[in-house]
Amino acid sequence: MATKLKVLRAEHDLTQRDLAEILGTNQKVISTWESGKSVPRPAMMQRIEDYFHVPKEEIFLQHLIILVRSTFLFR
Repeated sequence: MATKLKVLRAEHDLTQRDLAEILGTNQKVISTWESGKSVPRPAMMQRIEDYFHVPKEEIFLQHLIILVRSTFLFR
């Protein structure tokens, strides 16, 4: 998700602060998503999908794959 969200934001010429205002959150939250330290809750995922007109699976699939792999690697 981190890479895809950052790319989408750049394609729309938005700063992290701009996107945060659009989504009703703050810049620090956007930063944690883009760094992969956290992921948005489902309602926020929907807002992101609606704003960028991109299916959430496309945005978040990469992050989910990494999360699943790391879960199984550390068991």
